[in-house]
Amino acid sequence: MTGRISIDLFTTLDGVAQAPGGPEEDPSGAFPWGGWQAPIRDDMVGRSVDQGMQTMDALLLGRRTYDIFAAYWPHHTTGPEGPIGRLFDRIPKYVASRGTPDLSWQGSSQLGPDLAAEIARLREQHQDVHVIGSVGLVQSLLAEQLFDVLTLWVHPVVLGQGKKVFPDGAVPAALRLVEPPISGSAGAVQLRYAPAGVPTTGDMT
Repeated sequence: MTGRISIDLFTTLDGVAQAPGGPEEDPSGAFPWGGWQAPIRDDMVGRSVDQGMQTMDALLLGRRTYDIFAAYWPHHTTGPEGPIGRLFDRIPKYVASRGTPDLSWQGSSQLGPDLAAEIARLREQHQDVHVIGSVGLVQSLLAEQLFDVLTLWVHPVVLGQGKKVFPDGAVPAALRLVEPPISGSAGAVQLRYAPAGVPTTGDMT
């Protein structure tokens, strides 16, 4: 059975996915809203993230997200965050980068330059690879439809700037909703899609 590539993104209503977790996460472009997700505590999002961890057997990350994870999670394997920290520490981590990342975090390796070939290899080796954050990498995966599930947790906030999931110039693509939307206590909405080829057009009349 071929493994699954799952993309997990926290976004705003206007599609911004940059730096939801904290001010220093990704300040590029003089982004002033780092940590925008923190005040919006939604029980549904927490439950859904926990459920995704049950089947996750590998992480695929862009360079910036990998560096953030590598600096944080190995030191948080006990306490309330322990289950996440231990999982991330245990499973293989794959880094998509044109540079030379520090791969000292156990189980880490760098992907080769042929993204499509590397994704095919990961599908053969794992059952459920999750891409978390990593907006630049996600845009490449979306453009080439190298994913199976795109989960968006859309939060009730508009920022007006920042890196978007689908920026201007994104490759046209059709998506198929694979389960009903779910809303949470703080107004976040979960949308889960699969790729569906290219868009088509018609006449509403």
